Amino acid sequence: MSQVIKTDICVIGGGSGGLSVAAGASQMGASTVLIEKAKMGGDCLNYGCVPSKALLAAGHAAENVRKAGEFGVLADEPKIDAKKVFSHVHDVIGAIAPNDSVERFEGLGVQVIEGAASFINPKQVKVNDTIVEAKRFVISTGSSAAVPPIPGLDSVPFFTNENIFEQTSLPEHLIVIGGGPIGIEMAQAHRHLGCKVTLLEMFSIMPKDDAELVDIVRTRLIKDGLELKEGIKVVSIAKKDAGIAITIEENGIEQVIEGSHLLIAAGRRPNVNNLGLEAAGITYSPKGIQVDARLRTSNKKIFAIGDVAGGMQFTHVAGYHAGIVIRNVLFRLPAKADHSTVPWVTYTAPELAHVGLTEEMAKQQGREINILRWSFGENDRAQAERKTDGLVKVITTKKGKILGASIVGPRAGELIQTWVLALSNKMKIGQMASMIAPYPTLGEVSKRAAGSFYVPSLFSERTKKIVRFLLKFA
Repeated sequence: MSQVIKTDICVIGGGSGGLSVAAGASQMGASTVLIEKAKMGGDCLNYGCVPSKALLAAGHAAENVRKAGEFGVLADEPKIDAKKVFSHVHDVIGAIAPNDSVERFEGLGVQVIEGAASFINPKQVKVNDTIVEAKRFVISTGSSAAVPPIPGLDSVPFFTNENIFEQTSLPEHLIVIGGGPIGIEMAQAHRHLGCKVTLLEMFSIMPKDDAELVDIVRTRLIKDGLELKEGIKVVSIAKKDAGIAITIEENGIEQVIEGSHLLIAAGRRPNVNNLGLEAAGITYSPKGIQVDARLRTSNKKIFAIGDVAGGMQFTHVAGYHAGIVIRNVLFRLPAKADHSTVPWVTYTAPELAHVGLTEEMAKQQGREINILRWSFGENDRAQAERKTDGLVKVITTKKGKILGASIVGPRAGELIQTWVLALSNKMKIGQMASMIAPYPTLGEVSKRAAGSFYVPSLFSERTKKIVRFLLKFA
């Protein structure tokens, strides 16, 4: 006979969002059960954000050695020890893992059950031989790598983000299918680590970002020696000797590309299967669980957050969702999620970061806009560090209301945070322009871009006439 546990909150999924809900709820006095069927920390810690940034860091380090001569520091081509590279990746995961461990959460008062949960009715889930009955449920099961239906793919071995970090040697020639953030980051990381890399994209790379800034990243990838093929169709895949052969169609002509290894980075699919969602009365589709602005499912006592709820698939969004759920569940506040100021970053070299509206989005809304730009080439710190590729691009209304900002350049992910704050607080461009920025810093690009809003009026003939007039009375 099954054991029945009654609790205030049951969280299904121990990724970023689920862990945040469980920790917050338990520490605020709610009895909390957390169910996780795989690894604590979820995709981000074990297969996504953390290992990918660690591998990128190794690749960037190798590239810095190659470029050391620009500073008068003479160095040979770096020697890559693949085992140590991937040991570094797992060391980083290991350093963070205790924060997400079963032991830590049990120490916070959370009852952790390891196993796969499935709803048996609108108020209960079953996991192993245990039934958990909760006043509120939070589904935070994340997403998994989507595998496209390419003829022959099932006959060859391939990587996804879930196993590419288990390597002990580096590919001789890595072929990447998919030009989104995961594909682009992994392609550049392997290229910087000395691999030959070919990236295949059906449309254009990084389609959600500003095309003007994406072009700067594209130019860098090609300069790095990465073979980039956009606007192509992958016709079929076959095993070839010790590697693979991919037939593509480009401009109506078929050709074969051979490589040693394959990475599939063709998007993510919400984890909605095998959860018994029908038994709980929850509406869902392959695109995710349907939620309202308060992140409630069609069963109002069950919430869904993060990737499984569809929409933006970012770890920081899942963490944000956790706060919305805490306010709704524990404090009975009708808090609603607002995704208008959610930033995102692609951690290539140079990085590309964005928040708010792009130029194209603003024009599609029929807005009259000002476009402000400032190049890293005009930034003294960037010149000193020889990292001058890139710019900050800001979209405002004619009256100076900030609508969005994109940055491509060194540390763009850090620099975008100033613009996130500005958008979140509905600041005008004048407040950014009046900020005192320390010199010399990369962050000055934001102040300079903001200040350029006033250039047309500040140095106009009208202003000159006023100044001449006032000087007569000096």
